[in-house]
Amino acid sequence: MNVFHPLMPQVRRGGGLSSIINWFIRVLIYDIIVTGISDVLGVPRMVALFIFLGILGAISIAGYVMRQRMAPPVDGD
Repeated sequence: MNVFHPLMPQVRRGGGLSSIINWFIRVLIYDIIVTGISDVLGVPRMVALFIFLGILGAISIAGYVMRQRMAPPVDGD
């Protein structure tokens, strides 16, 4: 019986190794980006990490604002 429950993540069979590899690739990409920011700007890695997180936050806020502007208005009558 396959029942969706919002508090329990859906688990696929045989996805353990795939999820570990996926996680490793993401961490590797983020590390390369943070190292690149650190080298280009000449700042410590911690500062580069906060710069990277700030960039990600700005992108997500811009996406949220665009989504709110594109959404059709809701009539509350």
